Amino acid sequence: MHYTDKSINQENNTKVLESIRSIIHNALKRLGYSEDMYNLLKDSQTRLKVKIPVKMDDGSTNVFTGYRIQHNNAIGPTKGGIKFHPNISEDEINASAIWMSLKAGIMNLPFGGAKGGVICDPRELSYQELENLSRGYVRAISQISGPEKDIPAPESYTTPQIMAWMMDEFSIINESNQKGFITGKPLVLGGSHGHDTATAKGITICIEEALKKKGLELKGAKVVVQGFGNVGSYLAKYLYDNGAKVIGISDAHGALYEEDGLDIDYLIDRRDSFGTVTTLFNHTISNKDLLELDCDILVPAAVGNQITEENADNIKARIVVEATDGPITLNATEILTNKEILIVPDIMATAGGLTVSYFEWVQNRQGYYWPEAEIEEKLRRAMIEAINNIFDTAESRNIDMRLAAYMVGIRKIAEATRYRGLV
Repeated sequence: MHYTDKSINQENNTKVLESIRSIIHNALKRLGYSEDMYNLLKDSQTRLKVKIPVKMDDGSTNVFTGYRIQHNNAIGPTKGGIKFHPNISEDEINASAIWMSLKAGIMNLPFGGAKGGVICDPRELSYQELENLSRGYVRAISQISGPEKDIPAPESYTTPQIMAWMMDEFSIINESNQKGFITGKPLVLGGSHGHDTATAKGITICIEEALKKKGLELKGAKVVVQGFGNVGSYLAKYLYDNGAKVIGISDAHGALYEEDGLDIDYLIDRRDSFGTVTTLFNHTISNKDLLELDCDILVPAAVGNQITEENADNIKARIVVEATDGPITLNATEILTNKEILIVPDIMATAGGLTVSYFEWVQNRQGYYWPEAEIEEKLRRAMIEAINNIFDTAESRNIDMRLAAYMVGIRKIAEATRYRGLV
């Protein structure tokens, strides 16, 4: 597993948070809202920083730092993932919580945004230590969580098993079965079909709709996917199976390029649990060169700040679909838009995971579970409606896709806030 230097990571997270606030400010002004509304929505309303003592296998006790940040609950309970990672910062979690509010607004879901995390390296924990940490985190955040308050979900390096431990701990605390407390659970404990692939499927749907806008076909389209973890590998597989030519993929150690298309099934079969596969090959290229390949569709699915004003002029893709948080900076967005490159923003493209999490929450509440085909159809219908709403907003207001997505995403929160009389 590759981790970014903490000081660089913190600087990038601060820049991302500033960019989010700048776009929200612009979006609210264009929607006719006051500075008071911006001052409320530019930041999260609840920030909880906790210390989690965990008994380790050797008998010692380690104290881990965790966060749960809730952006806004004017519409309903907050919703968002939990990540276990050594480079977590408060600014990063805060930015992600705001993004989740915007995603919920875009998808017309009855949620505000939230996000959480624990500073740790899950590779260095035993199975028992990981369970102890998961349960300890839930005990620390339990007073501000619950099916009607705040609903967590899996994120980076958290799994359905971790969600199951967390659900069980919350059920013990509340002395009742609390399946609706968390999503991304195993099917046998109230999980939903399609949850593990929802983000990748949602991105695929966005790609299909973007191709229509450009008058292109998926079959034969040249695709580059930066990142080969859960989202990137599933996405590459879907595109490959539907006739696209995936000419490049990358992981933290490098990138692979094949002009005639890579064998995605072969690569998936050989990658490790962290999405690493390039170390098995002698001839690789850099991530920088990967981003600048001549292709129809470029999908940054790794980390933020990958396309900046320094390399935006070198991007040759006709469509860029953001499959992770903040891969394109604001200045780069302007450059790509001026080059008539169609950008599908992160808060739209990655909303499939949140949408299927909503489906899981609904199924838990009603005690009736939909088959996988029905989940896929509901997701497809919701994603197509949402992205076309953003296309229409961008065209009618003559603005770029990112600003259009923020306007659609923030509108519902602002309306709920106004009706409640908070501003």
